[in-house]
Amino acid sequence: MAESRSTVMPALRYRNAPAAIDWLCQVFGFERHAVHQGPDGTIAHAELKLGGGMIMLGSARDDTYGRGFKAPDELGGVETRAAYIVVADADAAYARAQAAGATVVRPLKDTGYGSREFTLKDPEGHSWSAGTYDPWAPQG
Repeated sequence: MAESRSTVMPALRYRNAPAAIDWLCQVFGFERHAVHQGPDGTIAHAELKLGGGMIMLGSARDDTYGRGFKAPDELGGVETRAAYIVVADADAAYARAQAAGATVVRPLKDTGYGSREFTLKDPEGHSWSAGTYDPWAPQG
């Protein structure tokens, strides 16, 4: 997968952002690009990169902006977004996810469009799909 700079970066809020950062790095291989500490062990802003992509996240806050976000478990497991991550080795990522206690939503499988992929929920209930399908790769 060629290195590029994404111009779209999903942003998430976590009640335990430091633990979420560790989990996302361990399971999917994200790397810390920037992590800005907030008060009392919170994360004011973090940027995690993976290949040419990036996500941003921070600690949940009880302020005007922060009250606009809800964790999936506050909404009966309902979400309004999901993310797909391109991985080189779906089997290895799936094994790391299981070892890290992820809740599997869709087990590892081969698809009809040439991907090997799965879907899980992280410890705070956010959905992540990961697989070998790379929409940027030339399709034959």
